[in-house]
Amino acid sequence: SFTMNTYLFVYDLMQFCGHSWIFTNMIIRFMSFGKDSLADTFYSIGLVMRLCQLLSVLEILHILIGIDKSRLFPRCLQITERIVVLFVVINSQEEVQGKYVVCILFFLWSLLDVVRYTYNMLARMGIYYLPLTWLNFSLCILLYPLSVLAKAFAICVSLPYFESFGTYSIKLPFPFAFSIYFPYVLKMYLLVLFIGMCFIIQNLFSERKAHLGTGNIIKKRS
Repeated sequence: SFTMNTYLFVYDLMQFCGHSWIFTNMIIRFMSFGKDSLADTFYSIGLVMRLCQLLSVLEILHILIGIDKSRLFPRCLQITERIVVLFVVINSQEEVQGKYVVCILFFLWSLLDVVRYTYNMLARMGIYYLPLTWLNFSLCILLYPLSVLAKAFAICVSLPYFESFGTYSIKLPFPFAFSIYFPYVLKMYLLVLFIGMCFIIQNLFSERKAHLGTGNIIKKRS
């Protein structure tokens, strides 16, 4: 309906503005301060990135109620990966926030989302540009594995701090005599991360073939 399409357009516009601000801010800061800007990325941009990632949870709701035709499981995996790494790993360990890997992650996420939300906004209006369509469904195949490697590296870097501070590790009192050692949870999540990457890459190739594999790239939606 027109109302739902307008809502989705406004949502895409908000995400586009947020990630465009992050992407532009990172480039300007690097050109102005060089390598010194990398260690300060989380403190200067982290709030906006956290807001954008929290807002992205709505995309799961959009799929569940049927106003977005994307596949639920791949999108849910991608959103969950970012939420876990950003809020559980990076946000909880101040020592990790100054690492260069945070800057790399933010750059990859913002670049991917600027392209994706630009494509989505134009698609809501029935506008399809071949170069943008190609970029949207090709860039993610190249950059998504790099972002997974960066997420895995961020988790590995954080492990010594989780071990030292005992963050999120829980020891239940008697009679349960059961404990959860969070570094082990993160190590198991690394395996899940790479298994999920294989599934999502397969889905990305499937989407690319659906949009670029036929001659019907530029057409209006009914």
